[in-house]
Amino acid sequence: MSTKRHGDYVFGCNVEAALEVIGGKWKGVILFHLLDGTKRFNELRRMVPNVTQRMLTLQLRELENDGVVHREIYQQIPPRVEYSLTEFGRSLEPILLLMRDWGQQYIDQILSVRPNHRRPVSKPVRAELRR
Repeated sequence: MSTKRHGDYVFGCNVEAALEVIGGKWKGVILFHLLDGTKRFNELRRMVPNVTQRMLTLQLRELENDGVVHREIYQQIPPRVEYSLTEFGRSLEPILLLMRDWGQQYIDQILSVRPNHRRPVSKPVRAELRR
């Protein structure tokens, strides 16, 4: 394994570099929801109800700083802010869809092995997110 240096960042491998951008509890979920198109902040809050406002703001800022999410501010009253994937962020689509599919396989496996297994669910999964 080689160490890769990019500016102030040192990565042990390419997977580490990818996880630096999309890792964490909420970033993948936020990116998944943005696959369907531009969203306002409160739309994202409703789609990810367990994330705090502060954490959602921080995660969106990090994704914006990494060039994955675009933030558009409309100068109107009240101010409107929209988030969308950049072209670079859109390149994550196959990865996010594979993660979605793998997650479904994992759920199916757990339920087949332990039919009484209950996983914590914040809200029912909406049909349009299942694709």
